[in-house]
Amino acid sequence: MQRTPPEFSLLGQLEDQLTSLSDQQLRRQLREVQTPTAPSMVVDGESLTAFCSNDYLGLASDPRVIEALREGALRYGAGSGASHLISGHSIAHAALEARLAEMQASHLINPRALFFSTGYMANLAVLTALAGKDADIFSEALNHASLIDGARLSRARVTIYTRDDLPALDRQLASSTATTKLVVTDSVFSMEGAIAPLPELLALCERHQAWLVVDDAHGFGVLGEHGAGVLQHFGLRSPQLVYIGTLGKAAGVAGAFVAAHATVIEWLVQRARTYIYTTATPPAIAHALLTSLDIISGSDGIARRQKLQAHIEQLRSALRLRQWRLLVSETPIQAILIGANQASVQAGESLRAQGLWVAAIRPPTVPKDTARLRITLSAAHESEQIAHLANAIGDMEEL
Repeated sequence: MQRTPPEFSLLGQLEDQLTSLSDQQLRRQLREVQTPTAPSMVVDGESLTAFCSNDYLGLASDPRVIEALREGALRYGAGSGASHLISGHSIAHAALEARLAEMQASHLINPRALFFSTGYMANLAVLTALAGKDADIFSEALNHASLIDGARLSRARVTIYTRDDLPALDRQLASSTATTKLVVTDSVFSMEGAIAPLPELLALCERHQAWLVVDDAHGFGVLGEHGAGVLQHFGLRSPQLVYIGTLGKAAGVAGAFVAAHATVIEWLVQRARTYIYTTATPPAIAHALLTSLDIISGSDGIARRQKLQAHIEQLRSALRLRQWRLLVSETPIQAILIGANQASVQAGESLRAQGLWVAAIRPPTVPKDTARLRITLSAAHESEQIAHLANAIGDMEEL
C-alpha cells in the first residue's frame, strides 16, 4: 500500500480546518484596495463608500501629510537600516518623540515618549517589560488581542475584570500581594465604541499602587480638545499612567508610541524586546507624522473633530432599528449588534451590493453570538453618504 506523504496529510488537516471556518461563516477574506484610503474607494474593481477605515480625521490622503512623507523620503531615504539602538534612530524619530511627549505633558509627570513600528508591538513591549512572572495583571474583558497577548507573554498572573463591576476590581487589587500590579484597558473599545471609565480606574490604581496602562488606539487624535486623546478628554494626570497611542488611525500614517514618566520609558529602551530587536521604522514616516500632529492639534484638527461629532450624531439619530441593536457609543465606532454570524455576513454583503463597505465582525474578534456590523465614521465623509448608509440599513432590516 502506498503511504500518503506526510506533508500532504498536514496540508489536508489545514484544508479541513479552513472548510470548518467557511461552514461557520468565520473565514476571513482579503480584499484589494486600488485607491488611496478615503470615503470613496475602489475595492476589487468596485466603487464603494467605505465605512470600515480607522482614518477618523481623513489624514491618510491629506496632501500636506503626503508631501511631508515625500519630503521625509528625500531627506532621510527609504529605510532606517538598523534597530534604534544600533544606527536606526534618526533625528526625525527623536523630533517625533519629543512632540508626542509634549502633547501628553499636561497628563504625565516628567513625560517622555518612545516610537514603535506598530501598536501591537507597543502593547507587547509595555506588558512584557513592566510585568513578569511575579506580577499581577488585571485586564479588561474586552481588551484588544495585542494586550491579551502581551499579558500572556509577560508570564504574569492575569485576572479578568469588567468595567461594569469596578467594586470587584477593587477587591481583586486589595487582595493582590504582588509588588508590581498593572491594570490594563483599551480607552475606546474597538468593536463597540464605548469609552472606559478611566477616572475611576485611575483612582483604584492610585489607591492600590498599580500602574494604569491605557491603549488609546482609537482615542488619540479624536478625543480631547486638541486631539491629545483620552487623558485630555478626562483631564487626568498621574505618574502611574502608561499611555499608548496609535499613529496609523486618526493620525493617518503608521506606527505607535508609549508615553509615560521618563524612568518608565528608559526601562522600555533597556528591556522591551519589540523595540530592541527590530529594524526602526523609516524616518520618513516619523517626518510625515510631525505634520499630522500639527494638523491634529491645530484649528483644522478642531474643525475636523467637530465635523466628525456631527456625523456621529447624524447617524445615531437617523438609525431606527427594530430587530438589531445599536450599541452605546459617543465615538466614531458605531456597532450594530446582529448576533448570528450568517446574518451579519449577509447584512455586510447586502450593503456592499448597494455600494457601501461595512465590516461584518465575527468571533473570535467578538464573543460568540455577538456578530455585528462595525461602522466607522470619518471627518472626510459627507452627510449625504451617512444618510445613504442609514437608509440602506433601515431598508435592509425590513426585509
